[in-house]
Amino acid sequence: MTTAVKVDDEAKARLEELQAEIRLEAGKNVTQQELLSRLIDDAYESRAEVVDSFRESTVPASDEEIDAFLDGTFDSGVETDEEDIDDILYG
Repeated sequence: MTTAVKVDDEAKARLEELQAEIRLEAGKNVTQQELLSRLIDDAYESRAEVVDSFRESTVPASDEEIDAFLDGTFDSGVETDEEDIDDILYG
């Protein structure tokens, strides 16, 4: 059973370009359906990356996000250098 999926013209052109490259480089004719199935299988295997690709970027943080983070900080008035940090962390 097949189901129609609508794609925009740019996506269709890129799919056709991939199809042509497979034909030229691998010497094998593949249908767009076969190609899409392979792409979906590959994406399914690395689904965490696919999901992450839809997340809003958090780097770099916006000025508002930086301000919100710094809002909870305060200056203790004590000067701290690397040696102090090493002593605190490593004893």
